[in-house]
Formats: sequence, C-alpha cells, structure tokens
Amino acid sequence: MKIALTQFAAAERPSDNLDRQLSMISEAAAKGAKIVCTQELFMSRYFCIDLDCKNFDLAEEVASSTLDKLRDSARKNDVVLVASLFERRAKGVFHNTAAVIDADGSLLGIYRKSHIPHDPCFEEKYYFTPGDTGYRSWRTKYGNIGVLICWDQWYPEAARLTALKGADIIFYPTAIGGLAEESAEEVASFHNAWQTVQCGHAVANGAYVAAANRVGIECGSRGNSIKFWGGSFCSNPYGEVVAKASPDLEEVLLADVDFKIVEEFRKTWPFFRDRRIDTYGGLAKRFGDEGQGE
Repeated sequence: MKIALTQFAAAERPSDNLDRQLSMISEAAAKGAKIVCTQELFMSRYFCIDLDCKNFDLAEEVASSTLDKLRDSARKNDVVLVASLFERRAKGVFHNTAAVIDADGSLLGIYRKSHIPHDPCFEEKYYFTPGDTGYRSWRTKYGNIGVLICWDQWYPEAARLTALKGADIIFYPTAIGGLAEESAEEVASFHNAWQTVQCGHAVANGAYVAAANRVGIECGSRGNSIKFWGGSFCSNPYGEVVAKASPDLEEVLLADVDFKIVEEFRKTWPFFRDRRIDTYGGLAKRFGDEGQGE
C-alpha cells in the first residue's frame, strides 16, 4: 500500500494554502496513495515565529468549512487523511490539532499536540494549550494509524503509548527547520538528530513512522527567520528510511508500506512482550528521586 506525505511552502492567504493542499491530496490519490498526511499548520505560514495576538484569528473550530472541504476530498479520493489544524476550542483556549478522516469522509477523531515547545522562533506556548486527548490510534479503512505532532517527535513515551493503542504507523505533521543564525553544520546535526530519533521510535515500537514537514524560508517581524528543511520521510520498523523528500522542493512523497512487516517484526523482536512495566513508575516523575544513584 502507498501512503503520501505532502510538503510545500505556505502562502500568505489561508485559502491559497487550502487549495494547494486539496490539489496535493488529489495528486497523491491519483498516484495510488491510500493514506495522506499534511504538514503541520498547513493553512498558514508558521505564525509561531512571532508573538502576535492577531494570529489567534487564524484559528478555527474543528467543525468548520475547512474541515468540510477536507472531508469531501477524502471521500472523493477514497483516502484516509491526517490533517493538521489550528483549533479554536473556546474563548482563550487554542490547540495544535490533527483531524483523522476516514476514506468515506467521516471524522474519526482528533489528536491535540501534547508537548508544546518554547524556543527562539518557535513560540508555541504563547498560542497552544497542551493537548488533553491522550495518545490515540484509529482503525481506518486502510489500517491502524496513530498521530503525534512535531515536538512530540522527541518523546519516546508518546510514540510508545501510541503504538500500545494499536498503531501500526505513526504520522507526525511537522514544521521544523534551521534559524538564520545557525551554521550549516549545526543545522545538519539537528536534522540528523530529528530523523534518527524518529527512526528509533519505529524500531522500538515495531511500527512505521512518517513525518511530513514544510519547506521554504519564513520571516518574522523582527528580522528573524526559519528555513524549513523539508525532508519529509517514512521509516519502516527496522529504522530504514524507505522514502525521503527534497530539502527545498514542494513535493508529494509516496512511500510503500506493508503492515505484515509490522506483525513479523514484533514476532522477531518481541519488545512489547519483554517490557518490565513493574519497573517504569519513575516515568511519571519530573526527574529522578533525590539522591538516586549515590
């Protein structure tokens, strides 16, 4: 089966970005994709580069005309869709959210980003309330899928709990890149770490992992900028990158996945069987016990 990851450089107008995304979904389906994942916050430029209250106006309720168009596209193209949204949940409560839409256009559910970063040009704590959906998996027409979002990528606990919910593939809508003041060597190291940790999640959980990133340079109001490094990719359960997109081109990346490999891998490498759940209580603590290791 084929999956698709879409990456593009966001335009200024949300309507243009939605049109671009719908076109890429149709292109992916025409090329045989059965599951399509968007980049993070595809409806707009990456507004978190700045602190600006006006950006909250970009948010929409989950039930919206945007979601209606995405659901219609999923139904017309007979694809499962993972779509990243800026959710307005209530007055003053906003989330970085992904909607999971089945191939018949039905909304199966949402996942709200759990881990919220606060870094230069990634001022997400200003905009997003941490998610409260928990880690989830959905049984879709084309397989059992889980969804996490961008900064969640760095946390093995999130990937493990998503896999334990039944996911055979974990999708990560993403917006990540290098800052103008970072050297090429630093950016290369960061990129390597980003890809490596996700391939590690694939191995540790015997699942496919697929990350859809954006491309292009986006500038903030203070002369700051991010060069998104693209590189959307899919890893198989062995941590092998089976498909990878360009670092700077708009692209519909196709990857072949075989969920039989997930079952075979978990039989050969029975990590779930050998988990010592009686020893993991410390994971629920912020840091280790005082004096531990002395």
